[in-house]
Amino acid sequence: MTDVTVVGGGIIGLTAARWLHEAGARVTVIAADPPENTVSAVAAAVWYPTHQDPDPRVLAWSALAYHEFTRQAHDGVPGVLLRRTRMRVDDETLPWWAPAAGDIRWKDGELHFTAPLVEMAAYLPWLARDLTVVRRRVSTLDDLPGIVVNATGLAARELAGDHAVEPARGHVVLVENPGLDVSIRDESRSLYIHPRSRDVVLGGTFEQGRGDLSPDPSAAEAIRARCVEVEPALGHARVLGERIGLRPTRRGGPRLERVGDVIHCYGHGGAGMTMSWGCAREVTEAALRVF
Repeated sequence: MTDVTVVGGGIIGLTAARWLHEAGARVTVIAADPPENTVSAVAAAVWYPTHQDPDPRVLAWSALAYHEFTRQAHDGVPGVLLRRTRMRVDDETLPWWAPAAGDIRWKDGELHFTAPLVEMAAYLPWLARDLTVVRRRVSTLDDLPGIVVNATGLAARELAGDHAVEPARGHVVLVENPGLDVSIRDESRSLYIHPRSRDVVLGGTFEQGRGDLSPDPSAAEAIRARCVEVEPALGHARVLGERIGLRPTRRGGPRLERVGDVIHCYGHGGAGMTMSWGCAREVTEAALRVF
């Protein structure tokens, strides 16, 4: 049995740990923070390869995750939903990621497809069930036992000496759900409306290189105003709060490679959920040397 230490307790680390565990590895997860304090918990967590360049690996990872989340939604896995989605774009050609997005089509000048959505408060604990999780912060990967999976997000900048890693601040507003069940996305305006079971995530911002978590009431109001303009039903929805998180981006795209006994898997930006299961499979293959 292969011993694997996964460092990182967000969506990338826990999904990799889950697949490794089910493949028969003996897995220990080391996480500095509980799931609810990770950037994954702040995310809208809707399938879409946001701010990713066309890349065959990203397409393959995203396609596998799309299939897996769709299966999980049908199986009733906690926190996994499917949402019909309307996406406003300027160019009426299918995007590079379309082959991964199921039955995607043009309708009334918009892209229409079904997008998996994950409510992290329920889903992250489901991923972590029956895994050994140790709460501590590591300062080096060198002394950890077994194969090591580095799924540390922004911390990889220091732990892996990778200065291509940098934050991209994201700001969303949460409001009560007035009965919506269709997601709306408009990348040109950095706008998205994602109805969950009890609330709606209104977004958002993508501030590359900004690494603070300071509240910004004017940004929150601007987000809400843009979303109400597109979906007037939100106009009287009670504001429940706002969330600010730092997406772990990486110049050149996500890194997934094995170097000695360390498998690096980080730099997914705002698309960690979107690539999670595809990356988890590749991490497991690399850890168990199955090619």
